[in-house]
Amino acid sequence: MGLLNFLFGNKNNAITEFKEKGAIIIDVRTPGEYQQGAITGSKNIPLQTINTKIDYIKKLNKPVITCCASGGRSANAAKILNTNNIEATNGGGWKSLQGKL
Repeated sequence: MGLLNFLFGNKNNAITEFKEKGAIIIDVRTPGEYQQGAITGSKNIPLQTINTKIDYIKKLNKPVITCCASGGRSANAAKILNTNNIEATNGGGWKSLQGKL
């Protein structure tokens, strides 16, 4: 239940809380996917490179909402960021997240 709740749970409350804290949005899709459409103002840091960008993300000094195409990669990214002491939540698919912002 914990993993399912993390992946598909009540994201609206977390997203609202993170927005109120001035969160940034990190889209973890590939650059090609990102170029086909993305949330305005989001940063594209593909999941496969996120470990190399931890210091950069920490310097932003803001909580992070991750997104991707469907929510799987963004869940992994949020876990990686949280493990590295960066406050992060999984926003799920970018199109769905865009509607919640």
